Amino acid sequence: MRPVVQQARRVCPVEVAVAVLGGSWKLSIVNALLEHGTLRTSALRRELTGVSERTLTRQLRELEIDGILARTVHPEVPPRVEYSVTELGLTLEDIVEAMNTWGRRIEERLES
Repeated sequence: MRPVVQQARRVCPVEVAVAVLGGSWKLSIVNALLEHGTLRTSALRRELTGVSERTLTRQLRELEIDGILARTVHPEVPPRVEYSVTELGLTLEDIVEAMNTWGRRIEERLES
């Protein structure tokens, strides 16, 4: 468990959720993997227009450490790395869908 998550545990469960999911692009990464299933790093980068390689790598690592994503390295040349949502990550499906719905409502409101 990352130190930031440990610190959040002293405050409340909402802070734990924010500590795990609050980084740049994390919810977008989870959303893409829930929508498309297992993806290679390059496919994730294409899905997330605008994310830098460094940021994507850092966010993927943190999500893996926190148990949201699984990283699979296939012993090939060059190595193939794939990411998928873990059982714990699957529990975010309803939350991510609710956020998508809410985000669409906000977009509609801003357009009118």
